[in-house]
Amino acid sequence: MPVYLDHAATTPMLPEAIAAYTEALSLVGNPSSIHSAGQNAKRMLEEAREHVAASIGADPIEIVFTSGGTESINLAVKGLFWARNSPLRGGRVSRPGPRPRILVPRGEHHATLDTVEWLEQHEGAIVEWLPLDELGRVRVDAVEAALAAHDDIALLTFLWANNEVGTIQPLAELVALAEAHSVPVHVDAVSALGHLPIDFAASGITALSISAHKVGGPLGMGALALARAATVEPLIHGGGQQRRVRSGTQDAPGAVAFGVAVRQPLLDHTELRDRLIAGVRSAVPEAVLRGDPVDRLSTNAHFTFPGCEGDSLLFLLDAAGVAVSTGSACQAGVPEASHVLLGMGLGEAEARGALRFTLGHTSTQADVDALLAALPEAYERAARAGHSDRSTTLGQA
Repeated sequence: MPVYLDHAATTPMLPEAIAAYTEALSLVGNPSSIHSAGQNAKRMLEEAREHVAASIGADPIEIVFTSGGTESINLAVKGLFWARNSPLRGGRVSRPGPRPRILVPRGEHHATLDTVEWLEQHEGAIVEWLPLDELGRVRVDAVEAALAAHDDIALLTFLWANNEVGTIQPLAELVALAEAHSVPVHVDAVSALGHLPIDFAASGITALSISAHKVGGPLGMGALALARAATVEPLIHGGGQQRRVRSGTQDAPGAVAFGVAVRQPLLDHTELRDRLIAGVRSAVPEAVLRGDPVDRLSTNAHFTFPGCEGDSLLFLLDAAGVAVSTGSACQAGVPEASHVLLGMGLGEAEARGALRFTLGHTSTQADVDALLAALPEAYERAARAGHSDRSTTLGQA
């Protein structure tokens, strides 16, 4: 069996979630139907909503089921922006005091980056890009300065835990700053769910995005926790099944499986992660750990390997039976340096030599040992290839 160390991209469904999903699939009924079959489906759906809500400290009414993290993020960011600027749309005359400005760090997932850039290009948004420090942390002083300098801010959006380098952001500080200026906050908690304790009610967050397949639930299922008092414009119209925020027949079996997955204990792989980090440093002393060395996800070890391309290392490790990644799976196959690493101040060449190792509920010491056994030869071959490519380029120049 191949060794799988790319759990941040997706993790295997939990056996308990598969069993619940399979059983729920055998039942027939639309949760919006009023006959007994429909009401049975609705009961399953609402119990699942309660489980998801309890796992993140929210009320069930605050949980809006979606097709995944990307839809949740789009609904939150676009929905909050439109709600604060709706008269600007379609060339209509704006009301007094529109708020077109969005505060967003440079190291966000592309579900957020592409969304705010679309709003900038098509809806008149002003994007205020916030800097990262060398560890991938959002600069709190920059957020504070931006909030103080502008009174036209629609929202602040940021990752709770960076999906590439694993850095955990100072959430409480950032939310408190935004609250002091009455600015709504959206948090992308897709990477945090199942790894960090989440208390939505106590956090002061306006909207929080999560996804099932990152925690052992099914693909195509996610949720947006949306505060009761929050106003958002919907992305999808046609039925208004969920608070008139998200229309469409709800996926009761997917919600059931999601509800089972989020009830598992928080995953803490700190010891195994630290063994992996120490092993990589021993096997390849040139490798540099990226992200916060302390405040990072217990499942994330992210390195740059000088003198070689991360893609080359990935393919060589894959050939040796070890699956890893160079960064976000949403950008897989795109021959570009990580925008997260560039935002942290790395140069293009450094950033292209990145590999991300992420652990999950199936990870073992044997998986780490297999990686460490394959890594030295893979690095040596990738470094030789990188040197050869540079020599060829210099010769052509």
